[in-house]
Amino acid sequence: MGNIDESMTILTLGLNHNTAPVSIRERLAFPAERLRLALGELVSLPEVEEAAILSTCNRTEFYCGTGKPDMEKIIDWIAREQRLKREEFHPYLYAHTDADTIRHMFRVACGLDSMILGEPQILGQMKNAYQVAAEAGTLGKTLNKLFHHTFTAAKKVRTDTAIGSSPVSVAFAAVRLAQRIFDSLKEQTAVLIGAGETIELTARHLHEQGIGEIIIANRTFERAHALAEQFNGFAIALAELPKHLAKADILVSSTASQLPILGKGSVESALKARRHKPMFMVDLAVPRDIEQEVGQLRDVYLYTVDDLRNTVEEGMRSRQEAAKQAEEIIDTEVDHFLAWMRAQGATETLLDFRAQAEKHRDESLGSALRALKNGKLAEDVLKQLASSLTSKLIHIPSTQIKQAAADERHDLIAAVRELFQLKDTQ
Repeated sequence: MGNIDESMTILTLGLNHNTAPVSIRERLAFPAERLRLALGELVSLPEVEEAAILSTCNRTEFYCGTGKPDMEKIIDWIAREQRLKREEFHPYLYAHTDADTIRHMFRVACGLDSMILGEPQILGQMKNAYQVAAEAGTLGKTLNKLFHHTFTAAKKVRTDTAIGSSPVSVAFAAVRLAQRIFDSLKEQTAVLIGAGETIELTARHLHEQGIGEIIIANRTFERAHALAEQFNGFAIALAELPKHLAKADILVSSTASQLPILGKGSVESALKARRHKPMFMVDLAVPRDIEQEVGQLRDVYLYTVDDLRNTVEEGMRSRQEAAKQAEEIIDTEVDHFLAWMRAQGATETLLDFRAQAEKHRDESLGSALRALKNGKLAEDVLKQLASSLTSKLIHIPSTQIKQAAADERHDLIAAVRELFQLKDTQ
């Protein structure tokens, strides 16, 4: 597809979890503190008029508005900026222009290009990329409008489809189950055992749902502390768990331990201290962290990773169905943005057309005023003004229409009839 607006090409260069290993993604990532400076340097390239950078653990993408697209110059800049050799990252890059860029940005914002289909975090990350570029002054009219349209499209997909409502990870499924058992999570305390990716994801979901308190227990206290800090939580060493177990309305465990961490006796003690207030427990570890016998206790709701697997599979099917609906919405939104871009492309033509008409007007009016000064009758001057102005306005179009007929450009003649709304006299 050619450029929509000849004065501006929208270009995307990037790599993500589908195209590049983590070792490459890490080296191309931009720390938050370097983004503004990098954006300033990017738009200083003669080829780049507008720019924004999206950089997350799973993707780094450069969005550029350019009058003379030259991907190679931008790739050279990336290599210099990140102190990399081109051949180290070039094979992992993808590139999109114009309509493909628009569609790509819409899909990214909706979570359709994410590792977890429909995940919502990427929209917040895109909004942050927009904010940083806006503060750096590197957004022009086109990219500014595209980002706003991207956010609108993502909101429409979230509102009109179930793309984010079904659990697609055991962590998400665990939190969704907790929400069904407790009317509100705001008054609840969650104890999370472990500090790996699953527990981090669980903590994130709980935090987003307004959990009252998060306590993270791990063999390595420093790791627990670093994770708890992200979610305004409280860290304890694993050895301290028995002292805090009675606080747990919700307990989620996911460690690499070969032996159970929680036994029936310790949970019974916690239940007595809680005066048999129910505990919701999810064991996401394989092998199990919580002894199977714990599930026999009254006032304990114990679920394992197998119990949640069906929920996750159903959730994935639901999201895949929602993704098809999302793609249809995106198709429509892409068309809307392309229409806006075409209108921008027409602006310069409209200005030139008006300037030409005003030039003819000024010339004809000047001749009329001089004729009046020389004593000619006003009626004659007005007739001459009308005739002169009409001749000047239709001269070039008339010549072009005749030439189009000679060249058998019937499409151009049909366009003229539509443009000037000429009615068929036959």
